[in-house]
Amino acid sequence: MQHYSSEKEGQIDFYKKIYKDEKVTYENYTDGVIDGVIFEFKLSISNINSVLFQTIKYLSRMRVEGKSIPATICLLSLNEEISYFFNSQDFLSEIETIYTGPSSKNNEKFNVVTKPIKIDFGKNIGYLVKLINESKNFIKIHINEDCVVGWAERFYKIRKNAIKGEFFSEIRNPKMFENFIFPYKEKTNKRFQYLMDCLNDPLHKKELGAFYTPLPYCRKATELVRSAIKRVPKGNDYVIIDRCAGTGNLESSLTSDELTHVIVSTYEYFEYKVLCERFAGNKVRFIIPPTVSEEDFVAGHVPKADALGYEVLDQIKPYVEDKKVTIILFENPPYSEAGAKSTVDLRDDENKSAPWKSSLVCKKMKEDIKGKSTNELANLFIWSAFKYYLRLPSDSYILFSPVKYFKSQNLVNRTFMEGFIFNKTYFHAKGTPSAISCIWWMQPEIEQDKFDAPAFDIENWNVSQNDGVIVNVKRNIHIKKVHRNISQLYEIRKSNTNDEKGIVCNTSGYENVKGKLKIKPLYNQEIIGYLISQSFGFENPRLACNLTRCAMFNGNGFYLTGTNYFEKLPLFAVGKYPSERKWWEHGIVMKCSDNGNGYLKDLLFLKSCFIFTCLSYFNKCLSFTGTDNRFYKNELCFDGDTVANKKLNTLRPKLTVDEEILVKQFNEVLKESKHCNGYPRIGAGIYNKKYVYGVYQISQELNTSYKDVDTDKIYYDYPELNTKLSILRTLVLDYYDKFIAPKLFEHGLLK
Repeated sequence: MQHYSSEKEGQIDFYKKIYKDEKVTYENYTDGVIDGVIFEFKLSISNINSVLFQTIKYLSRMRVEGKSIPATICLLSLNEEISYFFNSQDFLSEIETIYTGPSSKNNEKFNVVTKPIKIDFGKNIGYLVKLINESKNFIKIHINEDCVVGWAERFYKIRKNAIKGEFFSEIRNPKMFENFIFPYKEKTNKRFQYLMDCLNDPLHKKELGAFYTPLPYCRKATELVRSAIKRVPKGNDYVIIDRCAGTGNLESSLTSDELTHVIVSTYEYFEYKVLCERFAGNKVRFIIPPTVSEEDFVAGHVPKADALGYEVLDQIKPYVEDKKVTIILFENPPYSEAGAKSTVDLRDDENKSAPWKSSLVCKKMKEDIKGKSTNELANLFIWSAFKYYLRLPSDSYILFSPVKYFKSQNLVNRTFMEGFIFNKTYFHAKGTPSAISCIWWMQPEIEQDKFDAPAFDIENWNVSQNDGVIVNVKRNIHIKKVHRNISQLYEIRKSNTNDEKGIVCNTSGYENVKGKLKIKPLYNQEIIGYLISQSFGFENPRLACNLTRCAMFNGNGFYLTGTNYFEKLPLFAVGKYPSERKWWEHGIVMKCSDNGNGYLKDLLFLKSCFIFTCLSYFNKCLSFTGTDNRFYKNELCFDGDTVANKKLNTLRPKLTVDEEILVKQFNEVLKESKHCNGYPRIGAGIYNKKYVYGVYQISQELNTSYKDVDTDKIYYDYPELNTKLSILRTLVLDYYDKFIAPKLFEHGLLK
């Protein structure tokens, strides 16, 4: 009998006996997979069924993620030195079931009829090794909506330039996955209708920009459509047009009568096939195009369904020109960022952009509108909707989109009727939850600067069914236009006879010695930093707001000097507003300078922004010696004889209790950082007496840590320093929320 005190200790000992540890892969929180065997270790197994069911849940998760399912399950009772072998095939139906909650919980009721092979490996380790060595196979699983996305992602990782059609061919006639999946036998792909965007290859995802609308939001948006129908003049016909229908999610809640007024189109071939199947016969007025031949299928697209050419408009034109027909556009336009590459283009030339950038609609929009709004795919749909489709007072556009098309890009000057704010996290989009609007616009032109809309979220979300329960979060969201970019508050520095050639930093604050420069860097003793604070939104925060000791390699900012920094640091503070903490603010709240320099009258606000900046982790000013052999001192921190510390001393009689606590805590951090002497291990931080340190440099260079390879736990070399830094960060965030954030709105730097 063994006497292990932890499962990890027993695992390490076991694998040393069987294989070299590097052969083991740890999947989905399992205790290891070797070839065709999945292992589950326990110090002692009192209930075989319970441990087996826990392992089956691991296999279920592996299937969902597109991973091969080992044919053999091996449970090991370490201290008893007993192993139990099961055949995974016997539990295929359980493996193909979806489980929620922790895998180790609620397993006691699982009942197994199959008897395992039992081995006393304390006495017969050779037989155990033999069974493991012979277990190199995997079982086949069935593809359905629960796991198809995971297998698609695996397919595209292996086949770099493959497209969706090739993936569907693979699951119907497996070759690459021949030993891992059964052929998919359904006649059509309709079962995957809510997941078609997820099944696109990575490059098509960029090009098409499709994110399917969750059904709860479709149902809510249908309320707006019905309100628009009620405003159709007596005697008029009406059509509901969706030029980017995907597989028809938006139309799923319309009645059979309402569907007879619907015209739909979609550009992606497999979406088009599903769309035709869903609305076959006379369910909708028509689908554009009504049929597609093999000759029409080009690189995954249906060219005759390109809404950014004139093919779609030409087929709808009879309705648009008929004054007895009311147009109701009902759309969730695809979103693709500027510079997205197409699948075909990427194979030939990495510098080519997506085809929509050269579309007819894009060319016409550039003739009509100047600026960066033409760099976003969704805006082409929005602009063309108002330009070519809406013309009667009763015409409407029910539109899903981030609000910036109204708020900062000024693409709409129509009448706001009603709308909702939704949580975008359910649109198959990965990343931080954010706000997306669904707005009902009517044709009459009107100048308006703001509107309000209630916010809704989803509970009990089921991703494979694209469904859940919509809930009102009881927040009324205020959407106000922004007009002047925050960068208009920059101070453009005039050339100085004392200016010399300087160096540049990258986004991490360290010197950048590679790549093409987009700025002529300057050095002058009066320069103490370089501040970038630009764009209305909070996307790409490191590029939109950054503070470094020297100029950033790509420019887009301005120099801080000993005479202007105190008045300009609010531009840094506004750029660090944590809008991502509240999804209903992320994408709604924006930076601007609509009130100009009005904030300068508030000296307490200037002081708060100054203290926040000098104690912020995001202030990336550093002390270092550059490649030009100059020593660059961080002047925007409270360590020693710095510009900021001298300023702090002049403010000291007027510091509040909260501010005194902040400064005191920083001094505690600084005191602890001086104890960093390179111990207890190689790689631990070492305090440099030449430097003056800010919070960021202390965090990066002195508060070092390492990960235990056995437990994956992070250990800090100087726990006391890490603790004091954590306290300081919490205090700084609280200070920002209490004294800075409200005034950013008050002074019009945030709207």
